[in-house]
Amino acid sequence: MRTERLERLERALGHTFLRRELLQQAVTHRSYGTPHNERIEFLGDSVLNCVIAARLFELFPGLREGELSRLRANLVRQETLFAIAQELTLGNYLRLGEGELKSGGFRRPSILADALEALFGAIFLEAGFEAARSVILRLYDAQFKAIDPRQAGKDPKTALQEILQGRRLALPQYVLLTTRGEAHAQEFEVECRVAELDVCVRGIGSSRRSAEQEAAQQVCRILDGR
Repeated sequence: MRTERLERLERALGHTFLRRELLQQAVTHRSYGTPHNERIEFLGDSVLNCVIAARLFELFPGLREGELSRLRANLVRQETLFAIAQELTLGNYLRLGEGELKSGGFRRPSILADALEALFGAIFLEAGFEAARSVILRLYDAQFKAIDPRQAGKDPKTALQEILQGRRLALPQYVLLTTRGEAHAQEFEVECRVAELDVCVRGIGSSRRSAEQEAAQQVCRILDGR
């Protein structure tokens, strides 16, 4: 991987690696060879959960444990990580084996989500918890701002349904557009339509349900601005 490409990723993250080998390992899928990012991803997952939990605790002192847990689960799930990875164009920086390249692994939600967690782990290994926390909170800023504590206990599809019912509008329609990948690593693309509001978005996930939830969440964000 050329140095200038790594530098673009560092700028997008807001962190410059002194140990460049950690950055390179974080974007290396096991199909490419070793050292790959699975162990660092395990570490990054734990750091992410801690940072998100602490931030939710600070932001929403009135929420109960169960509500905080559901918010955290929504923020650290694959679909949210995938959306952030897409904003970083992380797929452009992945090192994948030939088979994964041919099957479109650079856009697969599970691979991108794992790589993002691996990046968090790599930052933690190199620069410590505060550095990782700073990067995570900056990347998650829009996600935190979009949280409605009144919807803390609800999944995106339920929240969207209640918003539309409150406005006396028809329920959304979910349409499966395509399924990609091998049986063990499929990717589903779903369209969510709210015809009366002229809203139509697409969600991608590792299951049809997760793709529908992702699409519903996007619609909720659109409607929050109206």
